[in-house]
Amino acid sequence: MTQYLLRQNERIDQLYSQNISIIQSPEVFSFSLDAVLLADFAKGPVKPTGQMVDLCAGNGAVGLFMAPKSRGHILMVELQERLADMAQRSVVLNHLDDRIDVLNRDLATITDTIAKDSVDVVTCNPPYFADLPSSKKNPNPYLAIARHEMTTNLTQIVMMTSDLLKMGGRAYFVHRPDRLLELTRELAEHRLSAKRVKFVYPKPGKPANMVLIEAIKDGKQTGLTVLPPLMTYGSDGHYSDEVRKMLYGNHHAEQND
Repeated sequence: MTQYLLRQNERIDQLYSQNISIIQSPEVFSFSLDAVLLADFAKGPVKPTGQMVDLCAGNGAVGLFMAPKSRGHILMVELQERLADMAQRSVVLNHLDDRIDVLNRDLATITDTIAKDSVDVVTCNPPYFADLPSSKKNPNPYLAIARHEMTTNLTQIVMMTSDLLKMGGRAYFVHRPDRLLELTRELAEHRLSAKRVKFVYPKPGKPANMVLIEAIKDGKQTGLTVLPPLMTYGSDGHYSDEVRKMLYGNHHAEQND
């Protein structure tokens, strides 16, 4: 069964903490720590009737990693056909086909499939870099589209997130700190109020290189909580205890990085 699910130049990686297997390939965009951080930070639907949508899903990492800690249905939306196909096969690999669906389409048309104001939770690990004429892009188109806003942009992502969410629904993003002001401005303009922010630092003494944000639709534009910082690596060069636990769970003490 496993061999049947794999295509040429593909492998299976594990997120041990959630007991999830995911199909990856060096030829296309693979998930990295930001997907693990977002899935750990986000809170999935708590009711069996809940609906979660993961935008810019890639090979399905965020949706798959959140499945064990969520209830209800998860829809992963990915534009690139090969990545969507990998995500779908990872869903089958983890026996989650009854809970997760993969939609291979442009997120701009998502409300043609999912009713507006019907979703409890939206997650998104978007392209981090604006598509500027001066932008230096990876020659691999899978990586270029994943990293640069070539097929969508922050405004469109936030607008679609707001369209999908119910009143009181929650959105979760991971992004770069240098775009935090732009992101919070877009959130406010699209009926989303930032409520929790967590900065992620590569190691002590270095500036933050990622930021996690939770927003609520039609919430008050007050009451923002800045959470304690997260260090990716300790001063010894190894993963911090918090990150190690996200990756390895109860096995984390036995793992070396």
